[in-house]
Amino acid sequence: MRCLFAVLALLVSLPSLAADYRSVGVPAAILYDAPSDKARKLYLIKTATPVEVVVKLEGWLKVRDAEGSLAWIASSQLVDRRTLIVTAAHAELRAADNDNAAVSRQVEKWVVLDYAGPAAPGWVRVSHPEGGSGFVRASQVWGL
Repeated sequence: MRCLFAVLALLVSLPSLAADYRSVGVPAAILYDAPSDKARKLYLIKTATPVEVVVKLEGWLKVRDAEGSLAWIASSQLVDRRTLIVTAAHAELRAADNDNAAVSRQVEKWVVLDYAGPAAPGWVRVSHPEGGSGFVRASQVWGL
C-alpha cells in the first residue's frame, strides 16, 4: 500500500518537472550574473529567443539558453510565447512530418521559429517568421 502511495505521489508531481520555456518579449534583453540590475551584465539576447527557466525569484528568472549558458533576466523581459531556435547548421522545413516530404525552406542556424505543436515522434510543427509553416526534426531545434 505504501508503494502505491509513493507511485501516486510521484505521478502527481511529474507535471511540475516539465521544462518551462519562454521567449524574450522585448527588442533586446540584458542577462546578468546575479538577480539584480546592479549585477554584472553578461550579454544581450534578442527578441523571440527561447530560454528555459531553471530558477524563479521574485521579479527575476535564472535561465538557460540554447548554448547551455546560465544567467539571470528580469521576469518582465519574458513572455509565454513558445519559440524554438535552430541549433543545427541548417534545418529543413518540410510539408509533412517525415523525411520523404517536400522541403519548403532551408532554415539557417540561430533562426527563431514559432512553435506550433507536436507532430510525429521526432518532429515538431513550426512556423517561420517570414511566413510559411511546416515540420522540422526535433533534433535540429532547441526549446522543446
